Amino acid sequence: MSIAENLKKIKSKLGDKVTLVAVSKYSTDEEVMEAYEAGHRDFGENKAQDLKRRADELPKDIRWHFIGHLQRNKVKYIADFIHMIHAVDSLKLLKEINKRAKNAGRKIPCLLQMHIASEESKFGLDRDEILEMVRDNALTEFENVEITGLMGMATNTENTETIRKEFIVLKGLFDEINTEDTPAKVHMETLSMGMSNDYRIALEEGTNSVRIGSAIFKEE
Repeated sequence: MSIAENLKKIKSKLGDKVTLVAVSKYSTDEEVMEAYEAGHRDFGENKAQDLKRRADELPKDIRWHFIGHLQRNKVKYIADFIHMIHAVDSLKLLKEINKRAKNAGRKIPCLLQMHIASEESKFGLDRDEILEMVRDNALTEFENVEITGLMGMATNTENTETIRKEFIVLKGLFDEINTEDTPAKVHMETLSMGMSNDYRIALEEGTNSVRIGSAIFKEE
């Protein structure tokens, strides 16, 4: 199937309440434009300089999402246009995003990344670190960022029960934070979990944002 057909098929499963971030990091500009011409606007990249080039060269109404591990010295490349940063995994990174967003005269929505997978190689905060961060009134000093949700990557496994348990943990923390009286900079709206191989499980467990690449850009 074509990219447009793949998009249509996936969106029919997601419904209109789940944001589809098309992960374009392994795709050509031409493939991104094929998805764009099919009406899609949310795209995800994980390399700051590649993302900046695409943002400069491709249509300005694309909503770019940074979905990978972001080094602090790379925030400057994306701060003036990024729609959302999905993987904030430290307070130091959040401070740098706030600094660069202030310089750009804008506010940047950010998701805190929780380490839910069994692989140590994956990045992310643990439960206690996230709770400490969202409860900290010091966040009110960060005038140019907003914590608008959580993101997590499940273990790369064919064991669906393992994946499901990890998504349940993330959704549980998302719901718990939503019941708390958190600083104004924290409002849990986006739960970003689910990729090409596990988004169906994520849908069953309550995600409202999925990051899908190969299922869109590779012909089936």
